[in-house]
Amino acid sequence: MSRTRTTPSCLSTLGAAAGFAVAAGAGAVAYGALIERHWFQIREESLAILPPGSAPFTVLHLSDIHLSPGQHKKTRWLQQLAALQPDLVVNTGDNLSHPDAIAPLLDALGPLMEFPGVFVPGSNDYFAPTFKNPFAYFSGPSKFTSSGRHHPVALDTDALHTGFGLGGWVNLTNRAQSIPMKGIRFDFSGVDDPHLNRERYAGWPRGAVGQDSAPHVKIAVAHAPYQRVLDHFTGAGADLILAGHTHGGQVCVPGYGALVSNCDLPTWRARGLNDWDANGRTTPVNVSAGIGTARTAPFRFACRPEAVVLTLTAKRHDRNAASDLDFVFSPPVRYS
Repeated sequence: MSRTRTTPSCLSTLGAAAGFAVAAGAGAVAYGALIERHWFQIREESLAILPPGSAPFTVLHLSDIHLSPGQHKKTRWLQQLAALQPDLVVNTGDNLSHPDAIAPLLDALGPLMEFPGVFVPGSNDYFAPTFKNPFAYFSGPSKFTSSGRHHPVALDTDALHTGFGLGGWVNLTNRAQSIPMKGIRFDFSGVDDPHLNRERYAGWPRGAVGQDSAPHVKIAVAHAPYQRVLDHFTGAGADLILAGHTHGGQVCVPGYGALVSNCDLPTWRARGLNDWDANGRTTPVNVSAGIGTARTAPFRFACRPEAVVLTLTAKRHDRNAASDLDFVFSPPVRYS
């Protein structure tokens, strides 16, 4: 009978391999925590959805800032975004990661409030984050309830929304609103956070004479891009849907992408501009990878934090024709 014996040299080799794996893992965590989560970028996209003959219109999409006091690099970068001079700022929620972060957040976003803006909340605009096992995300979306049972510390959401309102931004929490900008009527419809099952659909703004025949653009805004929400807005005729929540996966595999989306959205859709098909219609959906991280998991890997600049241009054909959608992926811009 033959036996396999582990020799001292084999043990040494195994030990060295294990040590290397541990060192590599520690290095990756250190890189994600110290470098990549502060390596902010601008993702640029172009989308032809405006009425024919319209001038280009820029939308700055912010999401998942997750600000805590003392995050000076993030604050400076957010303030510098005003240099982009967007025509509109859209904030899709999860702005906070600490009960004392409201004043620092409003300071960080103050320069951007010189521009028109709209917003909806995420769960971390209602409740402070608590520690969760990161591996739990692989079993499906983390479950939250509006009771706050899993978030014992309630945040001052009213103060946050009041600050945004005083800055001129429009609250789209389960609301619809028309805003004329640069000679175009933008119809917005927003929902409260679907991750908390709080969404209630307000439809599109009504009341203007001949509003359906007049040139306009319909933009839907939500925090978490659950399929039921995308189905609803696509079926309702949205020209564009903006969302966040996924953090782009936050920790990704190079060459593969996100491992989780923290909702029922397929992981390959966890970041970027993609088409969504529902009820015989097609609507482009932009999912932001977000600017921050969960306070209890402060690192990113192969998934840089981002703001998104969408340049909207005049459409050339029917808005549901594939040739209408011009995707331009430009090199990221880093603001130091």
